Amino acid sequence: MNTEPLAFRMRPKNLDEIIGQNEIIGKQTSLYKMIKNGHVPSMLLYGEPGIGKTSIAYAIAGTTKIPFIALNATTAGKKDIEAVVDETRLTGQVILFLDEIHRFNKAQQDYLLPHVERGDIILIGATTENPFHDVNPAIRSRCGQIKQLTRLSVEETITLLQRALSDEKNGLGKMDIQITEEQIKKIALHSNGDARKSLTLLESAVFSSTRDEDTYIIEDEVIDDLGGNVGVYGDKKGSNFYNLLSALQKSIRGSDVHASLYYLAHLLEVGDLVAVNRRLLVIAYEDIGLANPSVGNNVLAAVTASERLGLPEARIPLSVAVVEMCLSSKSNSAYKALDQAISDIRSGKVGDIPKHLRDAHYSGSKDLGHVGYKYPHDYPIGTFGGWVKQDYLPGNLKGTKYYDPIESGEEKRLAAIYERLEQFKNKQ
Repeated sequence: MNTEPLAFRMRPKNLDEIIGQNEIIGKQTSLYKMIKNGHVPSMLLYGEPGIGKTSIAYAIAGTTKIPFIALNATTAGKKDIEAVVDETRLTGQVILFLDEIHRFNKAQQDYLLPHVERGDIILIGATTENPFHDVNPAIRSRCGQIKQLTRLSVEETITLLQRALSDEKNGLGKMDIQITEEQIKKIALHSNGDARKSLTLLESAVFSSTRDEDTYIIEDEVIDDLGGNVGVYGDKKGSNFYNLLSALQKSIRGSDVHASLYYLAHLLEVGDLVAVNRRLLVIAYEDIGLANPSVGNNVLAAVTASERLGLPEARIPLSVAVVEMCLSSKSNSAYKALDQAISDIRSGKVGDIPKHLRDAHYSGSKDLGHVGYKYPHDYPIGTFGGWVKQDYLPGNLKGTKYYDPIESGEEKRLAAIYERLEQFKNKQ
């Protein structure tokens, strides 16, 4: 009996056996045609675990027949790379598949780079992390192809499972397995687009099933028990976790309640409550802002409650906060104004503080000319409080404007006050 895992045995032997990733390596793509014509470029394959990075690398090697060496960057040392270089001296060219390439240290990179540049080594790097964040630029610049893979669809996963069930050489085709189409679909749903997980789940279900002589009878309860949490992916430190945070904020900004709750649910299932709370507070001020200033206090209260409650109860106040932010009026005018002021300061657009605004709470301040400040509270103006015309910006920045009000929600009222004050300023 073959003791290798089913997922290993079912790896595609060539490009035409790959299931999924049609936009990356399908027959209509330039990459497929390039490899079929005998040219394999160095490339980076980026995506979640189990969606085909390793399989594509092996399929490329099987299609081209170029010598193939696979290493893992977490365990490979300089001697391993030297052995690859020695192989190129014998064969002329080698495909080096380097899994977890973002873990490669600088010494290994420096030794490898000239060989990749000459073409002696065709580098296929695989990473679960965003290569533009986590892969050394020197490596990236030598990889002409950077491809982001996606999870398999349910239909593609079903095709993969059916192939494994019928394949007599590498799959389970020689076994008498009683399984329904609905159960195959259930396994596909449990795998959540992870090809390796789907095949592992199928194999486990077969050997955990009731056996009637030589017939394996698959049961729904076994699939459910083995499947566990279906959809959770993305650990607390991975790129996909930050993608989830980004999707949550953009969905709230776009006022899509359903999408926002979906991404909140996914983030809470991952379990990093601190990061979720931090992002929700940012959203309250970045995207709601002056249009509904009370939201900031409401979100802070929800976050504080979630911290005291912990998961799973924390989901209750956070759901209220997310729905409120989705349906609130929105404005980013305040922080955009501040960012413009920061940009001016960093670019050197600065000036001296007017003398009448400088600290005058010490003897000798008058001798320095720190006089002339008018106390606004001494100049009542309607129900606004106090206001008096005087210069506040440095002289060389006089007339500079940063804040551009948006007539949204509560900010509409603030915008009217702003415009009225601007009219007072412009009066001679």
